[in-house]
Amino acid sequence: ILNRGAISQDQSLFPSAVNTAGTARQLRTYGDAVRGSAGRHKLLVLVVGLAVVIGVTTIGQLRLNAWYEPFFDAVKNKDLPSFLRQLVVFAVVASVLIFLNIAQTWLDQWTKIALRDCVTRDLLIQWFAPRRAFLLAGAGPVGSNPDQRVQEDTRRLTELTVSLAIGFFQSTLLLFSFVGVLWLLSRGFVFEFDGRSFQIPGFMVWAALIYAASGSWLSWRLGRPLIEFNAARYAREAEFRFGLMQANEASDGIALSGGEEGERVRLEREFDGVIAIARKIANVATRLTGVTAGYGWFATVAPIVAAAPGYFGGQLTFGELMVVVGAFNQVQQALRWYVDNAGNIADWQATLERVMDLRQALLALDLASPSESRITVTEGDPALALDDMTVHVADRVVSVDEPNISILPGERVLVIGKPGTGKSMLFRALAGLWPWGSGRLRLPPKADTIFLPQRLYVPNGSLREVLSYPCEPSTFEETTFSRALERTDLRHLISSLDRVARWDKELTVDEQQHLAFARLLLHRPAWVVSDEALCHLNDDDRKMLFSIFGSELSKTAVVSISSNDAQYGFYSRILHLTTRPRTLAIPASG
Repeated sequence: ILNRGAISQDQSLFPSAVNTAGTARQLRTYGDAVRGSAGRHKLLVLVVGLAVVIGVTTIGQLRLNAWYEPFFDAVKNKDLPSFLRQLVVFAVVASVLIFLNIAQTWLDQWTKIALRDCVTRDLLIQWFAPRRAFLLAGAGPVGSNPDQRVQEDTRRLTELTVSLAIGFFQSTLLLFSFVGVLWLLSRGFVFEFDGRSFQIPGFMVWAALIYAASGSWLSWRLGRPLIEFNAARYAREAEFRFGLMQANEASDGIALSGGEEGERVRLEREFDGVIAIARKIANVATRLTGVTAGYGWFATVAPIVAAAPGYFGGQLTFGELMVVVGAFNQVQQALRWYVDNAGNIADWQATLERVMDLRQALLALDLASPSESRITVTEGDPALALDDMTVHVADRVVSVDEPNISILPGERVLVIGKPGTGKSMLFRALAGLWPWGSGRLRLPPKADTIFLPQRLYVPNGSLREVLSYPCEPSTFEETTFSRALERTDLRHLISSLDRVARWDKELTVDEQQHLAFARLLLHRPAWVVSDEALCHLNDDDRKMLFSIFGSELSKTAVVSISSNDAQYGFYSRILHLTTRPRTLAIPASG
């Protein structure tokens, strides 16, 4: 059972470690995520398959473009046998291209799935490395809504990556393939001006390049703000979604407080931010559409206008004119890809920034603030010992009233601190989550210790999985689950051990507390460290808990951190927390 509470912003830890890096570094980080994943070989096979299919498709398109000349010459000459023969040729070429299009679509979809699988699993590995999920909560803006970045932003990033990569590769291949065709067909164009004749080598190629380049430049100028706007949109959408989820989770508290109106106003305020950035995106997208649509419509006549001098000058037959038009369109379409995808490229860059900033921040967490004083932690000792240990929290230093403390196996120790003295920070330091401080901390083996935070985390899944968390249910004997539930007055849940549910919603607070006791019985830890979780119990629950520690867990050591000084004859030693001002605070987030 873990603590999912976030660190407050005034305790933000890593402002210098999570600055947005450049696109080149983000691409390297993206590549590292893919290369380090278990599914990289499958992804490579799919990418190679896509490259082969696109290459063969390009050959088919070259053949189809060459087909225009005999077909349209047959139409012009009213040659029926040639016309019918060319229809058969078209049917064969078109059938092959249709098959290749189907294969490309299949490979495209599976490549998107494989790439998302690689990146998402890598992010989950980085996120849930020891201590990182906890530390990320205090890493400033990049630690806000990591779920949005891992789920929605990663899905969008990987899908755009595959779509844009395929489009770029296919367009580039078509460009180089048809530029040669267009150059050869337009090499004989003769222009007359002021009574003189002259030639422009590869005239149609230059016409296509100028036509598409001007559109690409204008589209990029108009679409560039979309990078910033899309990044802001994803961030605001994430905040709005989090607010909705938070309101839904706390619906009972809102109703009891009569806070519906205030909650609605707060959510509408967050939604106003979403609408404001959406309007900016709409304005840019409208201007961008004006450019792309204009170039698209004019493209229907642009190649004919450009090739008209050659046709009317007699250098081209009607069939050759159609080949030139087809080649021009292919070159123009290849170059127009950059025009049409300016918005998608901006969207891709925005999602790349959000996802890779998260990964870079996760990797930087272990190295952040190296100059800050840290507690020296060793694990595997037979006892829990604090040697001149202090915990640094914002503007104060927290310590125990005895400088050198050794808690032996089986001891029951109560650590008392007033509200606001840093009890939870001491608890996190004992758990190895909060490294800032001084002195030395010697811990027993982590596998023998259970930490009970104030807020008990009940994961989704079957009740059997909840009890065995974080281990697999198969780790324990079948009968131990029912015995643990019966011992903690939860026998009514025995029949639901294998039912999957939101147990944090179905169980009352008292039942969740009893579930934590049942988990202790199941895991039989040698050490239990509690942050208020074993205090403030009613008489019946206290008797049950002390009975468990007096029999089944009689050899378990207990360290309970609390503001309650009542002993109830359970604790053998009492320590007190002390605080003093600190001259150098942990850096605040920038």
